[in-house]
Amino acid sequence: MLVIGLTGNFGTGKTTVSQILAKLGAVIIDADKLGHGLLQPDTETYGEIVAAFGKSILKPNGEIDRNKLGKLVFADTAALNKLNQIIHPRICEIVKQKIEEYRQAGIRVVVLEAALLIEADGLKHLVDQVWVTTVPEATILRRLKSQRGLKEEQVLARLQTQMSSEKKAKQADVVINTDCSLDELRKRVTELWHNLL
Repeated sequence: MLVIGLTGNFGTGKTTVSQILAKLGAVIIDADKLGHGLLQPDTETYGEIVAAFGKSILKPNGEIDRNKLGKLVFADTAALNKLNQIIHPRICEIVKQKIEEYRQAGIRVVVLEAALLIEADGLKHLVDQVWVTTVPEATILRRLKSQRGLKEEQVLARLQTQMSSEKKAKQADVVINTDCSLDELRKRVTELWHNLL
């Protein structure tokens, strides 16, 4: 079984590449979705996060408000590190279990989509290849303003907390520039897929 680690900064098109790979037959593990699952009120992680950041991050129904938590941690490196120390080891454990389940099920290609694949302790050594999506900052700003309604300063604050695309690309086996049409991107990813198989 081949495990591809797919990473790239906020707004670089990771999810689009992931969706193309899923259509081609890969099984996707989405680390962000796993992280969101850990924020549910019935989890141990939830208790640790509320203890670390206080009840001001909660919605009236008791759920963690991801927007409030995001504003807090993306404005404060120490807070972001604290959150990552709580969440990353748990995500790594879940990813390991899922990869093993897929291996036993005879799956040929698994894609681990993770924004912090390179930065998070323990994730990078779970993959056979690292694929990085890149795009110029101006394109990221345009995409995230139109798709998610974010302000420029919100986007830049998030980007500053991430390793630069250039540094990520240096650790990649494959670099995919997504600053192109969807058809061109699909063609490029399909070629990469056929080369793998």
